[in-house]
Amino acid sequence: MKDQVIVITGASSGIGAALAELVGGKGARPVLLARREKELGEVASRSGPEALPLVVDVTRREEVTRAVETALARFARIDVWVNNAGQGITRLVSELTDDDFDDMMRVNVKSALYAMQAVLPHFRERGRGHVINVSSMLGRVPIAPVRSAYSAAKHALNALTANLRMELREQHPGIVISSVHPGVVATDFGRKARYGGPDSRQFPGAQPVEEVAGVIAELIESPRADVYTRPGARQLVVDYYAAEDMGQREQEPPFAAPRRP
Repeated sequence: MKDQVIVITGASSGIGAALAELVGGKGARPVLLARREKELGEVASRSGPEALPLVVDVTRREEVTRAVETALARFARIDVWVNNAGQGITRLVSELTDDDFDDMMRVNVKSALYAMQAVLPHFRERGRGHVINVSSMLGRVPIAPVRSAYSAAKHALNALTANLRMELREQHPGIVISSVHPGVVATDFGRKARYGGPDSRQFPGAQPVEEVAGVIAELIESPRADVYTRPGARQLVVDYYAAEDMGQREQEPPFAAPRRP
């Protein structure tokens, strides 16, 4: 990982900040993207001497494109791009508005699409590169109905990730496209969800953010297509889709009926 240029979106807190500090400590050159300048600068100060903080709104295509250009101007290459920026929602399907759904798609899907399309020409020119899309267990299984549109957005992100991997497979085998699927992580994700919600850090068994960052760092060093951050998560997904009656499976733990937090 030493000297690799690793771009991380959503880097001002949570998983992104922990990953920035981890890879910076391993000698990488992290490029940190987020909207909050003060917090971003603080993370950069803890992420190694070559950390480059860039104030960027990743929901704006032109700003993502400029971030690629700035990173290349500084380091002459990009090795890894981690699409980590995202936001949740606390609303049932029956309550969703157009704005709710559009916002979830813009923050969780279109931001990653903009980044993939912006960095891809550079990766094709080099013949190698690695995109890591941070998805969610909710992009695989409907464990939390109040996260409805967030779950839908992460399902869409998973589809784009797999389709891009298949698109590049024959002509650009050196470009790796990966998904990472955390469960509940001990961050302020819940409080910052659209319409608010419980603090994810208070959930029993919430995974420490450092563990999730460690899984992503290991994925950078040993690339593969699809990674879960907790033991048993992959089997939960397999069992759900293999069930003869998925509706029956949804009545069993860890699935739950729609309810407010």
